[in-house]
Amino acid sequence: MSEQSYDVIVIGSGPGGEGAAMKAAKEGKNVAMVDKDLRVGGACTHRGTIPSKALRFAIAQMVDTNDSPIFKEQRLNIRLTFSQLRRTAEGVIDRQVNMRRSFYERNDIDIYSGHGRFVDPHRLEVDLRNGMTEILTADSFVIATGSRPYRPDNLDFTLPGVYDSDTILSLDKTPKSITIYGAGVIGCEYASMFRRLKCKVNLVNTRLKLLEFLDDEIIDALAYHLRDRGVLIRHQESFDHIESDGKNVVVFLKSGKQLRTDVLLWAQGRTGNSDKLGLETIDIVPNSRGHIPVNENYQTSHPHIYAVGDVVGYPSLASAAYDQGRFAATHLVTGECEYHLVQQIPTGIYTSPEISSVGPTERELTEAKVPYEVGHSYFKSIARAQITGKTTGMLKLLFHRDTLEILAIHCFGYNASEIIHIGQAIMSQDPPDNTLMYFINTTFNYPTMAEAYRVAALNGYNRVR
Repeated sequence: MSEQSYDVIVIGSGPGGEGAAMKAAKEGKNVAMVDKDLRVGGACTHRGTIPSKALRFAIAQMVDTNDSPIFKEQRLNIRLTFSQLRRTAEGVIDRQVNMRRSFYERNDIDIYSGHGRFVDPHRLEVDLRNGMTEILTADSFVIATGSRPYRPDNLDFTLPGVYDSDTILSLDKTPKSITIYGAGVIGCEYASMFRRLKCKVNLVNTRLKLLEFLDDEIIDALAYHLRDRGVLIRHQESFDHIESDGKNVVVFLKSGKQLRTDVLLWAQGRTGNSDKLGLETIDIVPNSRGHIPVNENYQTSHPHIYAVGDVVGYPSLASAAYDQGRFAATHLVTGECEYHLVQQIPTGIYTSPEISSVGPTERELTEAKVPYEVGHSYFKSIARAQITGKTTGMLKLLFHRDTLEILAIHCFGYNASEIIHIGQAIMSQDPPDNTLMYFINTTFNYPTMAEAYRVAALNGYNRVR
């Protein structure tokens, strides 16, 4: 058994691990990357963000093409199966892997493909995929092992037709019906996708409303459009047990309801990948969801061992994880880091239409007794939306009625996750550049979706002046 020494060892090559490894290497550290998968990129690239968003785009392309007047006039109709649509993601994944692997090669970072676990606070035992075992030692470590779908002990995922958000991508055909248990971000995204494939969809929500962290007006819009497309939403339900006969899956709810569909997608949260790292040998204790406790500098109970990304919990976003990795590596190298995640992290929810927001909701501002006002812009009135046919949705500005400071932005509609960043940039400015007047006095290209900011700003300004 050989032994190699490094300044820094990063465990997990997703966004958090990549950010940490690249930052440490560029600061002159001798860095190794340990990842259980053969190809770098982590769950984000192989099982989560990239494949699901590529699948969503492929579905949207097929549906939009079939709905176009030209295809309808010629009575043309494209019918691709779930597996055919999913394969469009493979090329994207390959390009992402090749690009990211080149980052490690250019920065002289050694990659170990295998499972690593701590032997002691400075040694990691790695079972390589080729059957060999390596002992790696380092002055510092960054744990960035990500997360996986939460699987309750009383649900048998080996039963036919039972899937989670990782395994659902292995479907070989489009089901005629599906029950999605869990109406969080993942559940709502997949409900949109499967309904656009004309599947009958049961969306089971354990709470009173969908995505309760969103603004109420956005929640109502999402629920309306899902129902309008035929999704059956069942609120305040809880799971009892399931039965599967190989042809159908029956979900028994505690309310007495029975939902019989071709497949079940379990989408009830995620668990941090901390359980097989040997943390018990170094006295690091994750919480019940597998999240590793860290301080503001992403240090665990051992100051030389850091943890970033989904394995530490909130905000569990790929974009935030990359920044966390960079910030942790900065602290690791210099002993201090003046950078922290932005206070207002934007949400990006890839339902159809998309949802994106930054800042507090109306409900939160009301509870805080902030005197705010609202400016709306409805996409049906925006020329660019009329040209593209993407007229469903709105942009909503929340601003202080006295100072006109932008407090929050909420968007529902096509490309919402892109549109939000214009407002985010203005919100981050210092007064007086972060007020409604920026949008009122700025000339926007016409026709563009960005023009919605000017329309919403004028709408709000007319309420207070």
